Amino acid sequence: MIRPITVGLDGSPESLAAADWAAREAQRRDLPLHLVHAWIWQPHDVPVAQDLDTQKHWALRILREAEEELRGRHPELTVSTEQISDTAAEVLLGQAEKAELLVLGSSGHSTVAGFLLGSVGQRVLARANSPVVMVRANARSAAKHDGGEVVVGLQDLGGPAGPLLEFAFDAAAARRTTLRAVHAPNLPPLYGYGPAVGRLASQNGGITGQAEQALSEVLEPWREKYPQVPVAHSVDLARASGVVLQAAAQAGLVVVGRRVHRPALGMRIGPVAHAVLHHAAAPVAVVPHD
Repeated sequence: MIRPITVGLDGSPESLAAADWAAREAQRRDLPLHLVHAWIWQPHDVPVAQDLDTQKHWALRILREAEEELRGRHPELTVSTEQISDTAAEVLLGQAEKAELLVLGSSGHSTVAGFLLGSVGQRVLARANSPVVMVRANARSAAKHDGGEVVVGLQDLGGPAGPLLEFAFDAAAARRTTLRAVHAPNLPPLYGYGPAVGRLASQNGGITGQAEQALSEVLEPWREKYPQVPVAHSVDLARASGVVLQAAAQAGLVVVGRRVHRPALGMRIGPVAHAVLHHAAAPVAVVPHD
């Protein structure tokens, strides 16, 4: 069965920007687009400001207007809608199980503010089993930036990163653009980030050389699988979040990973993903992997 690209709509400008981005992504990947609205957005134990009939009618209007606009822009795209009576987080997590990827809008209003994640977004990002893309209502999410590089941040080169790299290479292939892989090695505590690291890195076979070799080896099978995708990669002895954000300055899409099998950490998604979500201007995909 063909899995759709699914968008969570709540009527906000951010969710409409997410729907517009998702429609272009679905067209690039030749996938259907599915628009979903959870019309009981408040938790069940909180009084609902509007009566349910009014809320349901408003939800149907959001879906209908978004569908009509997207069909007008992309007449060849298969678009479906669904209205579900449940809280937003549960609806979106359920939809993620059936989707190729889930797309949500962020509430960030500037590059500095970044993705201001509410409780719904945090819960979905931390628990979804499919990739989740966060899209801001800004110029970096517009069609003119779709051809920008796909930047993927790789943290642990010794661990399995198949889903992360597969998603990133698929995205670059669909856009016919470059994939840029960046990596910041975990430095020994003795060295920190001071001059000693620079001296060590300059030595033949030092941290940088070893990491570059390891990164090249990790990427090699994917270069062979996607020969049409130009690949650039780099290693930097700096904080991982800063390395990814620097590479992402002009990116069309940023891809970061979230480990699935972690100790119980509540709603955390990892420090690098968290920082990138809060500060990147481009759409950010968070990909769960082992």
